[in-house]
Amino acid sequence: MSVARVAVGMVELHLPDVDSLKGKRQVLKGLKERVRTRFEVSVAEVDHHDRWQRATLAVACVSHDSRHANEVVSKAIDFIEANVDGRIIDVSLEIL
Repeated sequence: MSVARVAVGMVELHLPDVDSLKGKRQVLKGLKERVRTRFEVSVAEVDHHDRWQRATLAVACVSHDSRHANEVVSKAIDFIEANVDGRIIDVSLEIL
């Protein structure tokens, strides 16, 4: 029996051009959809729900191979960094 591996990446963002929670939701919705579609991962906002200019996204990938899961999540995080209209405050990656 094979064991499933889960890679979870966390990306904390600062969104300086956002001036409302509605604006933040619009920015994140498009970004999350592009990441989901391109990398076939799960993406969710997991922290800073009530702050306009801050967000933390979690990206998760399940695979039979921990290296594959790590690679997919790393590429998804790189994509977020390259496509977010803001700056990255912190990034972490963990294999479970």
